Amino acid sequence: MTIDTEDLLNSIMASLDRIAFVRSGDIPNIDLYMDQVTTFMDRNLANTTRFKNEDKVLTKTMINNYAKNDLLPPPIKKKYSKEHVLVLILIYYFKNVLSISDIQRILNPLTEKYFGSDKDLSIKEIYDEVADLGDDYIDRLKEDVRAKYTESTKCFKDVKGEDKEFLEVFSFICLLVFDIYTKKLIIEKMLDDYANRKSKAEETRSGKTSKSDKKKAEK
Repeated sequence: MTIDTEDLLNSIMASLDRIAFVRSGDIPNIDLYMDQVTTFMDRNLANTTRFKNEDKVLTKTMINNYAKNDLLPPPIKKKYSKEHVLVLILIYYFKNVLSISDIQRILNPLTEKYFGSDKDLSIKEIYDEVADLGDDYIDRLKEDVRAKYTESTKCFKDVKGEDKEFLEVFSFICLLVFDIYTKKLIIEKMLDDYANRKSKAEETRSGKTSKSDKKKAEK
């Protein structure tokens, strides 16, 4: 078997071109039943699945589990709003990298403060801002992937034929995996730091409250 690494790279570039972030404007402005939500997700995120005819983007069981684990606010009369769908899209991307507990850490503050809120900043506006960042990132990602590919072709210069082609692909995959691994470590570090600072802030507030209550009792 001969591996054409250049064709492989071109295929990867083409797949990146097909990635399109779901825009908030693509989501219906009416509340949806669960079947409608899963259909919408399957239709709009199909390009992100590995096996398009086999992998389901979202199932009823997944949605129910997200609600049980406090990742998703509960539906209203069995219907899901545009905000629900936006949160589900975020969960879909996060779950491929992060644990459920880490997704809770990053999403719970967001939904607690902004979901269904009448404040100036909404879930929709936050999502749109992040989606804009994602669109700009694709071009930079393509450049980074191409650079990693170029580096991998410089490996194993003394190896010839199919062995060299395989080892080049192996090196390419190792570079990509290492990149994902290090970024995952960074994300986990950020989440742990946020959790620690939040815990210390709560302890400080609790301590101040206890002192205030003690003074009131002494009076």
